Amino acid sequence: MERKGDLIVISGFSGAGKGTVVKKLVEKYGYSLSVSATTRAPREGEVDGREYYFKSVEDFQLLIDYNGFIEWAQYVDNYYGTPRKFVEQEMEEGRDVILEIEVQGAMNVKRQYPDAVLIFIAAPSAEELKNRLAGRGTETAEVIEKRMKRAAVESDDIDEYDYIVINDDLDTCVEKVNSIIVSKKCLHDNNLSFIEEIKRELKAN
Repeated sequence: MERKGDLIVISGFSGAGKGTVVKKLVEKYGYSLSVSATTRAPREGEVDGREYYFKSVEDFQLLIDYNGFIEWAQYVDNYYGTPRKFVEQEMEEGRDVILEIEVQGAMNVKRQYPDAVLIFIAAPSAEELKNRLAGRGTETAEVIEKRMKRAAVESDDIDEYDYIVINDDLDTCVEKVNSIIVSKKCLHDNNLSFIEEIKRELKAN
């Protein structure tokens, strides 16, 4: 019996390690990762179709007009969006798709795909989150403070997520997230057609 793939939305505070968790999930379990589109210029080493689909503003706006994005947003002077075609095609072919997106985008996805699984990755504490941001060594104190303030705003939407996973140990966090995804496939409501089919087969014997 063919089954459509599931849509998994993973969000988290900047510095919580969600990007690393997603990378490990894709490498270890073979999930499909939706690549976002953006109008910003590629950075050194970035490849079109791997890190992002790099679009002109005109092409991006055309995709908006044709409902080509599941969700999109504008940050500063650039647009970012999740291409609809890839996600729906992968799910139709039975593959589970991970979207690594911000809180605002996650809420938009949930409205369109009520069965999507929303998972929020959090650091063990606000102090640890700040330490991780500082530990990157790539951001100024001012930028770190801005990210912490943004995290405070994003925390208001944590209640909207189905699961909260604390990333205090990377491997453990990855296994917990994978277990959540696998368990969804065993839910009663996701197996109604199988239940009815096996009932008919058993009663026919």
